[in-house]
Amino acid sequence: MGDIVQNFKHVDYLWDFDKARELGDNQVALFLYRSNILGSDLRITNYGGGNTSCKTIEKDPLTNKEVEVMWVKGSGGDIGTLTRSGIAGLYTERLRDLKNVYLGLSDEDRMVGLFNHCIYDLDSKAPSIDTPLHGLLPFKHIDHLHPDALIAVAAAKDSEKVTKEIWGDTMGWVPWQRPGFDLGLQLEKCLNDNPGIRGIVLGSHGLFTWGDTSYDCYMNSLEVIEMASDYIEKKIAAQGSVFGGQKVTSLPAEERKEKAATLMPLLRGLCSSENRMIGHFTDSDTVLEYSNSKDLERLAPMGTSCPDHFLRTKIQPLVLTLDTAENVADTEAILKKLTPAFETYRAEYKEYYENCKRDNSPAMRDPNPVIIIYPGVGMFSFAKNKQTARVASEFYVNAINVMRGAEAITEYTSLPRQEAFDIEYWLLEEAKLQRMPKEKPLSRKVALITGAGGGIGKAIADKLAAEGANVVLSDIAEDRLKKGLKTYKGDTASYAVCDVTKSASIAKAYEKACLDFGGVDIMVHSAGLAISKPLEDTTEADWDLLQNVLVKGQFELAKQAVAIMRKQDMGGDIISIASKNGLVSGPNNVGYGTSKAAQQHMARLLAAELGSSKIRVNTVNPDGVIVGSKIWEGDWAEGRAKAYGITVEELPAHYAKRNLLNEIIYPEDIANGVFACVGVLNKTTGNIINVDGGMATAFVR
Repeated sequence: MGDIVQNFKHVDYLWDFDKARELGDNQVALFLYRSNILGSDLRITNYGGGNTSCKTIEKDPLTNKEVEVMWVKGSGGDIGTLTRSGIAGLYTERLRDLKNVYLGLSDEDRMVGLFNHCIYDLDSKAPSIDTPLHGLLPFKHIDHLHPDALIAVAAAKDSEKVTKEIWGDTMGWVPWQRPGFDLGLQLEKCLNDNPGIRGIVLGSHGLFTWGDTSYDCYMNSLEVIEMASDYIEKKIAAQGSVFGGQKVTSLPAEERKEKAATLMPLLRGLCSSENRMIGHFTDSDTVLEYSNSKDLERLAPMGTSCPDHFLRTKIQPLVLTLDTAENVADTEAILKKLTPAFETYRAEYKEYYENCKRDNSPAMRDPNPVIIIYPGVGMFSFAKNKQTARVASEFYVNAINVMRGAEAITEYTSLPRQEAFDIEYWLLEEAKLQRMPKEKPLSRKVALITGAGGGIGKAIADKLAAEGANVVLSDIAEDRLKKGLKTYKGDTASYAVCDVTKSASIAKAYEKACLDFGGVDIMVHSAGLAISKPLEDTTEADWDLLQNVLVKGQFELAKQAVAIMRKQDMGGDIISIASKNGLVSGPNNVGYGTSKAAQQHMARLLAAELGSSKIRVNTVNPDGVIVGSKIWEGDWAEGRAKAYGITVEELPAHYAKRNLLNEIIYPEDIANGVFACVGVLNKTTGNIINVDGGMATAFVR
């Protein structure tokens, strides 16, 4: 086998022979490598979709005899990130022996429990429902993928005929059937009836391909997908248009984002009638081609076909009837149009549930839409966290590609509603949901923190993120924000450069929060500076700077946050990071102390005003946070040292000795105070929490 780089137009060829050679003859490692590079291309399979396997000869620890073991992606895994800990190892022969006890389609759920009796590797991940689909086929390496092009073929009218037209006698075809042991038997039968085929198309579902080696399997998968993709593109070229052509003209890109950011808190609030949701927005060319098309009205209600798609997107989206010229900033008028649309969607979902439910079906889940389409603007998705919302969006993009391809081939067909329901409310799926880890206290919430490029602000962002919140870091220094963002995993955090003295800059930060996550639930004003001077040395510029950053900034941040929170209609939290100096009189501190006192009283005033909207406003007062705090990096430290007649180096010990607990106060301690306000004390507003080690002069009462 030479190190030949293959050329494909529709998929990425990513096999690295040097990397593969490093893995030697370790077939499990090669299978994992293949899985990861297949999963990195969303045109081949989306996050969590599909599964892969390999079979090896191992020594049975009980008999010392050589036995065949199948290694397969475990339940709930993702092939793009699959590791050794995410696979199951089963005795192949035992798995095949389950044919002797299988009692038919009504026995599917019991069979999944029997997979555990076939376990070879005691560190195995729980085997998935697709395990027998791999085990009943004889091949050493197998891929089960959900490529857009293949599902388009699988979901097209006359799918079997189309399969024959593309691949001749080299591909098998089986009609739609829910995954399970019987589908594995159908694949086995298809192979026996068609010896020599290179793969099998699963009606309305996906693709099975295989090979003797991991590389052969990889190449077989790519070649089959490429042939389907070429076939579809030629069909589209012959037709000259897709989705019946364009009906709506897209707004310019910047206008789309502005309109989406303005609308998202309203949509988020409506989607959160039962459970608070996190949002995602996309206006990709693929989405706009579909959402602006003449066929949108016909195709969207049909729903998706592949089970992996609608499990994450619900069976169909909500299409908004808003015109692109609508003034979405007119909250009252827009709600009058949106509310009935959501009520209708929920009622139709309830009807779907009632018409399709079985005696043992789980209770109806949240009836709100996951995918929302705004022609001319883009697509919104809402789910329990950012990753799930983003993945739902990606899956619906896959569904769009499937519709595009199937319509070009013949005509798109979706699963019958009963079949879709039986997947969505499958007891095995319900059990998987019940196994999900408990959500963290701030899960489903979005927090914007000013001054989060470092010091106390960054510590607050870290704490809120650790407790489940999505965080938007804001600061005037983009370099600090970029560095800070790298400390978070996944897509739980984003950043916005923000000058809190400028209303327009604050508006841009909130726009970013709305676009990235759907809105704002928590606003923490931690941006600040400190100037320590006696009265005669305090200039008007000093005074104005402190007032603008600390007081005016807090006012404008709160004003804009409240506007978003009221759109969402889910309450919220506003936290002011003030200071002990707002309560205690000290020398050389007139500008800073006055500003901090103004922050504290503004919080009390806002608490009194906003309680009816369930928006809670509280204050956290730090004191003596020297280690890790940005304000101590400049003249403030020298000013305070001079005021107390000590050196800068003596400040930490000085501040620790003067509090009742004799403790040094760190940024993380302030972050804990903020979390107490937003995550624990959920019936507290207008309060002040001192995090100062105990300063009797600062006691509030």
